Amino acid sequence: MTQGKAMGQGGMGRGAAIALVALLFLGNALNYVDRQVLALLKPTLEAEFGWSDADYAHLGSSFQIAAAGTLLFVGWFVDRLGVRVAYAIAVTVWSAAGMAHALAQTVQQFVAARIVLAAGESVSTPAGLKAAATYLPVAQRNFAIGLINTAPNIGAILTPLLIPPFALAFGWKAAFVVTGALGFLWLAGWWFGTRNLQPLGNVPERARVQWGVLLRDRRTWTVIGVKFCTDAVWWFVLFWMPDFFNRQFGLGQGALGWPIAIIFTLAALGALTSGGLYPILLSRGFTVNSARKTSMLFYALVVLAMPLALLTDSPWIAALLIGLGLFAHQGFSTNVFGMTADVIPATRVASVIALGAIAGNLSGTGIIEFAGWSLTNGLGYVPLFAICGSAYLVALAFIHLMLPKLELAAGE
Repeated sequence: MTQGKAMGQGGMGRGAAIALVALLFLGNALNYVDRQVLALLKPTLEAEFGWSDADYAHLGSSFQIAAAGTLLFVGWFVDRLGVRVAYAIAVTVWSAAGMAHALAQTVQQFVAARIVLAAGESVSTPAGLKAAATYLPVAQRNFAIGLINTAPNIGAILTPLLIPPFALAFGWKAAFVVTGALGFLWLAGWWFGTRNLQPLGNVPERARVQWGVLLRDRRTWTVIGVKFCTDAVWWFVLFWMPDFFNRQFGLGQGALGWPIAIIFTLAALGALTSGGLYPILLSRGFTVNSARKTSMLFYALVVLAMPLALLTDSPWIAALLIGLGLFAHQGFSTNVFGMTADVIPATRVASVIALGAIAGNLSGTGIIEFAGWSLTNGLGYVPLFAICGSAYLVALAFIHLMLPKLELAAGE
């Protein structure tokens, strides 16, 4: 098919595709920056407002609860309004909420700002996946999803290096104002940069969400089940790795940053490169089903290196092994997102991804609580790393059980 013919059926040229992916990447990165500013300014805010540990915990839990609750409606919101409008509204809301932190004077006011921030930020992933499914052809989609999935990892590496010195130089309020204002700059680029986007083929940008059809579809429950199995690993690493390196290797507060940076650098590399294997396999004659599942099997086997971190005396080798696990997690996750965009009709993608995110948040809460129980009862980290090592093979088996043959969605 020639480019002209492809464009006539909906789609975009190379420049427009690059602009779309770049905007989605930056939006996802800003999402993570705004989310992390409060944690990075915790010592300053504690000193100024006299917060207790319970106050700070309340701020964190309010964000998680608000995000989980909002995700119940995010899929409908994005699928009903279309990704361009829905994402613009979401970034407006979370950027304003981020800036509103600078006006807060009490814990309750910070909680209110966090709740609104969480509500806006929960739109980012479902909107990004719907954009890829709606506007990008299959050949470009997997790499684009991998690149977009890199953004949170870049944020995890860069934000701690930039925000604290900025706050020291200009004050904590300026940190909230400037990071929030970046969202409005992005918004201008999004609104003007996507104004000429046309969906592929006959895919509508907006559609009524048919929940009965969606919940009766095995493909929906496949995505939910896979996210439940694998997202727990991400949350476990995010919440418990500093404690692991402190307990296992005796690293103090000042030394913990480097192994964590190594882990998330490898995670970023995993997200960045993970979009390449699937199209290579397709180009070599693999079917959609065999290419996708072979890619997933490769990453699921790589994750088996992660529990070996318990056997080494070196924190650096442990960081590399855990980082290799997150490298593979991102590869597997990109393939899950790609599979979703391929097999779920584009009009339902955001809703299905949102349901998967809810399942992932629930399993993440479960493993965080289980880690506390395991450590309290003397079992240590062994059960946790065992779960991490096996989660992806279990997820792949579940996919194959539910969908023995993956096929591209068409005309639904």
